[in-house]
Amino acid sequence: MKGSELLRVIGAQVCLHATMAGMRLATPLLALQQGYSAAAVGVLISLFALTQVFLALPAGRFADRHGFKRPLWLSVIAAVVGAGLVAVFPVFPVMCLAALLTGGATGATVIALQRHVGRSAHDPTQLKRVFSWLAIAPALSNFVGPFLAGMLIDHAGREPADMLAFRICFVAMAGLPLICWMLARGAHEPPPTAPLAGAAPTRAWDLLREPMFRRLLFVNWLQSSSWDVHAFVLPVLGHDRGISASVIGSILGAFAIAAAVIRVMLPVIASRSSERGVILTSTIVTALVFAVYPLLDSAWTMGLCSVVLGFSLGAVQPMVMSMLHQITPHARHGEALGLRLMTINASSVAMPMLFGSLGAIIGIGGVFWVVGGVVALGARATWGLKA
Repeated sequence: MKGSELLRVIGAQVCLHATMAGMRLATPLLALQQGYSAAAVGVLISLFALTQVFLALPAGRFADRHGFKRPLWLSVIAAVVGAGLVAVFPVFPVMCLAALLTGGATGATVIALQRHVGRSAHDPTQLKRVFSWLAIAPALSNFVGPFLAGMLIDHAGREPADMLAFRICFVAMAGLPLICWMLARGAHEPPPTAPLAGAAPTRAWDLLREPMFRRLLFVNWLQSSSWDVHAFVLPVLGHDRGISASVIGSILGAFAIAAAVIRVMLPVIASRSSERGVILTSTIVTALVFAVYPLLDSAWTMGLCSVVLGFSLGAVQPMVMSMLHQITPHARHGEALGLRLMTINASSVAMPMLFGSLGAIIGIGGVFWVVGGVVALGARATWGLKA
């Protein structure tokens, strides 16, 4: 894949993902302004991920059958309709529908783009390099979407956060997917891989019978759970240490910046390291950081741990994507990506509830130690990974 085409694909993902990220900021703010409870807002936010759990496998199969552009075009339509409907009808039920549409569109786009980029790479080194660059897109999206939405809500209306400002914000969010399509529509698509003649029908769950795929999915789940536990437990730990909300936010921001920085550096690292080496190093560093975190009292030391953890966890996804494309059949890359995305999103829905219950029993520091111990035990599974 040429550098210019990869840049357009990254820009396309940034635009569509930013729509969801911006809507995830704007719709809860509008719901709270309209008097809805925190519980209702929590349900609204969860809907952005819920669709991706159930649509991931069908979206993967659809991408395997129809390639890159048709799934992307349908995702663009869903995102435009979702954001546009809230601009016209800014009421809570429509916000919930928009959350489902924009969340599902983002998940389907991620699968289609990852499948397209993986099929366009010619060797394992190029796989690692292109996925390293593609992994920068979510970090940019999670900055661009909320920043644009926040600026429009505060400054686009007659006064800050009035209904006109929210409507303009939703119109802008509906325009971003159109830019996504303009950037990606000229991408060269490799010819589809035809299934073997006479081959029996397959199911996505059959992929779990492959030992290496199961191992890779387990390792990816460990890393994703580590990401979730840091985002969920750190604010509680910081509160217990008497650290202010703005400082806790800065510590989490340092984690996100570190994760983005390591992904910028990964194209250089990828040519010198194997996927297994990067994932194993990340597993060991993550376990060590989780062992130390509950022992820290100052914001500076917690911030340093957050940066180290961001470097560690930020390096994993591109390596996992590279291995996944090497160990699964070409004709089933979409299914494999869908199964992975479904697993990660289901975990992100369930893990916070588990962490909260566990923290109530053994303390919030104990959650770090338990998860760190599980990650350390998972190093053995990482060692057995082979592309």
